[in-house]
Amino acid sequence: MASPTQTLLLLLTVFFFISASADPDMLQDLCVADLPSGIKINGFPCKDAATVTSADFFSQGLANPGLTNNTFGALVTGANVMTIPGLNTLGVSLSRIDYAPGGLNPPHTHPRATEIVFVLEGTLDVGFLTTANKLISQSLKKGDVFAFPKGLVHFQKNNGHVPASVIAAFNSQLPGTQSLGATLFGSTPPVPDNILAQAFQTSSGTVKHIKSKFQPKK
Repeated sequence: MASPTQTLLLLLTVFFFISASADPDMLQDLCVADLPSGIKINGFPCKDAATVTSADFFSQGLANPGLTNNTFGALVTGANVMTIPGLNTLGVSLSRIDYAPGGLNPPHTHPRATEIVFVLEGTLDVGFLTTANKLISQSLKKGDVFAFPKGLVHFQKNNGHVPASVIAAFNSQLPGTQSLGATLFGSTPPVPDNILAQAFQTSSGTVKHIKSKFQPKK
């Protein structure tokens, strides 16, 4: 049986990890991000409270569908601290994701947040991969909700014949996104061809071909 000291240490350890699992808690009513500031901190410094207005907490950026005429047929429109400075220290953000018929939000991760989506229109096939390489997948329709755990690789695909859209919520003011293909094959400086060839059990020529698909459009 654990002693009172051991129990206290265990509770303190659990409390520490729970506290560290999301964005830090705010220490004042608000801390509107001073985005132009040159000060570098974990997050953003607060702008002068006397200059805060309702515009710092407002956005119409998710009201209309995004343009999906791109390579993947999908577009993510963010409503995070970069577009709503009042979200600084609040630990929440949203995105709207629009999908053309056949559109794909390709496999990616959010290193700083769990994501939950609500289907506004259309149908989607979605899924995420656990660290045991198990695929957890689901078909969604209008009104459905699905969650993607923090840091796990996930995707959404519109296999329907009409456009689809979702609202995604995150427990971070800036969840971050790493798309696997763009990260591995479009980084600057590039990941060496021999590293990717060995990792994916293919040739350097194939790696070069894939990298050409992720080069910036000129």
